[in-house]
Amino acid sequence: MSIQFKPLADRVLVEPAPAEQKTASGIIIPDTAKEKPLNGKIVAVGVGKKDEPMTVKVGDSVLFGQYSGTEIKIDGSTYLIMRESDIYGIF
Repeated sequence: MSIQFKPLADRVLVEPAPAEQKTASGIIIPDTAKEKPLNGKIVAVGVGKKDEPMTVKVGDSVLFGQYSGTEIKIDGSTYLIMRESDIYGIF
């Protein structure tokens, strides 16, 4: 997938993981009760700040805070744009 979007400075574009549809015991979770996913995959990376190169790269799976990032839509898909400092770690 090629996205024609380039984040500036230390920002990254993240495709959030899909929200859980069922609990472990098989109960279906309604849309109003679903929690925002806290992980996702990086699809675009900025160039970094002047003396701080980026430590994440496209394709990394990352963990971020519940209220991190701003939700945007590109070509009908939903993404989060956030600063690299909002990312807790890579897994």
